[in-house]
Amino acid sequence: MKNNKAEIYWKKNLTYLTILLSIWFMVSFGFGILLADQLNEIQFFGFKLGFWFAQQGSIYIFVILIFVYIFLMNRLDKYYKSKK
Repeated sequence: MKNNKAEIYWKKNLTYLTILLSIWFMVSFGFGILLADQLNEIQFFGFKLGFWFAQQGSIYIFVILIFVYIFLMNRLDKYYKSKK
């Protein structure tokens, strides 16, 4: 039974990682490189949006995703510690 809880915990952790890293990839590679020309038609704080994502936005999103991961893992830890 204890091993089953560990497997479920690990699968949820991998699900969180997959989703968050996919978001980061989409923002950094997709917005910063692939969609840069389309996004450059939009101004953001006086900068072209594609340029902003390539230079600053992907870093900000990555830091936000770190805090989201911390929140999700703390919640997951509390849930499984209370189930002991």
